[in-house]
Amino acid sequence: MEAPTDETQALPLITPELLVATCTADGERLHCNEAWTSVLGKGDLWETLSLEDTRFANEYLADAGRGLLVTHQVFLVDRPGRDIPAPLLLHFLPVRLPDSAPGQFPIVITGEVLQEPITWAADQTRRRRMEMLGQMTMGISHDFNNLLTTILGHVELLQSTLADIAGENDVQGQLRTLEQAAGDGAALVKKIQQYIRHEKQEHFEYVDLHHLADEVLTLTRPYWYNEPRRQGISIVVEPHLEQVPSISGYATELREVVVNLILNAIQAMPAGGTLRLRTKQDEARGVLLEIEDTGVGMSARTRSRIFEPLYSTKGEGGSGMGLTVSYGIVQEHNGVIEVDSHPGRGTCFRLVFPVAETTKRPSEVAKETALDEGRTVQILVVDDEPMVRTVTAKLLRLKGHDVTEADGGPTALARFDEGGYDLVITDLSMPEMSGRELAHHLRKLDKNLPVILLTGDTDAHDGSESVNAVVRKPFKLDELEAVIQRVLAEAL
Repeated sequence: MEAPTDETQALPLITPELLVATCTADGERLHCNEAWTSVLGKGDLWETLSLEDTRFANEYLADAGRGLLVTHQVFLVDRPGRDIPAPLLLHFLPVRLPDSAPGQFPIVITGEVLQEPITWAADQTRRRRMEMLGQMTMGISHDFNNLLTTILGHVELLQSTLADIAGENDVQGQLRTLEQAAGDGAALVKKIQQYIRHEKQEHFEYVDLHHLADEVLTLTRPYWYNEPRRQGISIVVEPHLEQVPSISGYATELREVVVNLILNAIQAMPAGGTLRLRTKQDEARGVLLEIEDTGVGMSARTRSRIFEPLYSTKGEGGSGMGLTVSYGIVQEHNGVIEVDSHPGRGTCFRLVFPVAETTKRPSEVAKETALDEGRTVQILVVDDEPMVRTVTAKLLRLKGHDVTEADGGPTALARFDEGGYDLVITDLSMPEMSGRELAHHLRKLDKNLPVILLTGDTDAHDGSESVNAVVRKPFKLDELEAVIQRVLAEAL
């Protein structure tokens, strides 16, 4: 077999750099990382942007300063080695501090340059690109899940802290949006990893369509409120979201369907109009969610073809796959998707799902298996990532647990010698000693000690006599608490 030539050898992986900057609502730059300065300069915030792009960027800053989330905005920036400007994708994220006045919220701006490094060969095949994408995804998933764990943990801490502050409903709503976005990010990473490994999804979860539809309205607000307003048109949103029974499914995938249908409705109203969302229960059919617009409508021929792959009425602006994917997702959930539409009279998409079978939710299981409330549970939390370790400990203290922290396996063993613990929660991937190795050593000291493995890797199965349960990052406090109560009850 011939040795591989330079042309056939695997190319090195190139990690994309995330541009990050923080600024005031007036555009005064407070801090930026090296990736930001290499693209946008060290002077003014928009030093390398054109006058037109600078104007748009400042408008988005003003919107974010008022508390609006502005995402997926594309600008053009000159880059060395390129004859034409490269697209720059930016997100403007308001930081709602309790002491910040409306219109003066600090802003975090993140983004990336959407270009291939010039060191890549021009004839890279799709297969090679997908292989590299898979390797990169598996390589960063653990660190990304750690970041999401920190975000979700601090969101829950803030929700608890703000419970008694006046006007907390608005703040709690923004926190729920942040929480949902982080949760969706984790679900997306897991979905990609499962695809790369050719794995099937895990069990369905409870999904409340009325809550999901309300969340999607918040997430899509830039598209039905901000952007139309800049164009001088108005889209009125009328939600009629009655509380309906839960359905079984994957919230992330169902949210993708609803987002797609809302965006289609907005595009069908180029002169403005009304967008209506309704949830209701039909005793004979199940739970219904309707997305209706007053837009241009569709002919009978178009209506009969909209779910066909690659069929699109948007010209170059559409892939023709959005409704096809949505149709497949709805079918996977044992549901149906219906459409009523007539030219000039708008369109109504109707999603119909069976009601979920009545089973116990994790929070209910936690309540049933809860131990004596008077007992203080001594927990040792082990993680080499300070942010994850700290937020995990703080969350557990909210549940009344007595928590000790350790930054790794050796420290944990030393802490264990100092005093007895009812439970150990340890990260899997740590230097010097992995979580499984630590569990093995701890079981030698106390054969009945419950150990919970905390991990951002999707392929970490229980598979060890020293581990009682595996909880995947990022996690919700109630989910972790349910596992804690279960393993403690089993150990009695």
